[in-house]
Amino acid sequence: MQFSASFSGFKKSRTVQVLGAIALSLGLSQTAMAQEENIEVTPLQQVTQQELAAIYVLSEVCPALVTDKAKFNQGYAQLAQEYMPKEKDAVTALNKLSKQKSFQPILKEARADAKAAGTAKNKAICQELTAYSR
Repeated sequence: MQFSASFSGFKKSRTVQVLGAIALSLGLSQTAMAQEENIEVTPLQQVTQQELAAIYVLSEVCPALVTDKAKFNQGYAQLAQEYMPKEKDAVTALNKLSKQKSFQPILKEARADAKAAGTAKNKAICQELTAYSR
């Protein structure tokens, strides 16, 4: 599965690339679990603010696009924890981060990128995240 977007000849947006990478890692993790192998796909050690914004935007976009909100919440919490392993409650930490003034421009860009990606791509990512919960 490949998630990419082209915006009037400009380079792909960083946030859309991040969402694509998240979707790819979710798919790889699911494949590994399905094969009952002991393979873990982990995010890069250095997590960017753009990646965190892209993850947070999933919490805004996905509830309207998925039917099993409980599984989505589990998958979202797992993804957030993997990207913020030092946090006791990564979802709460991400919610707090989303309210910080310095984070607002990054969050605004992530929201615009998710909107530009379109419903079909967002829904595919959200469904992957729903299946990501263990």
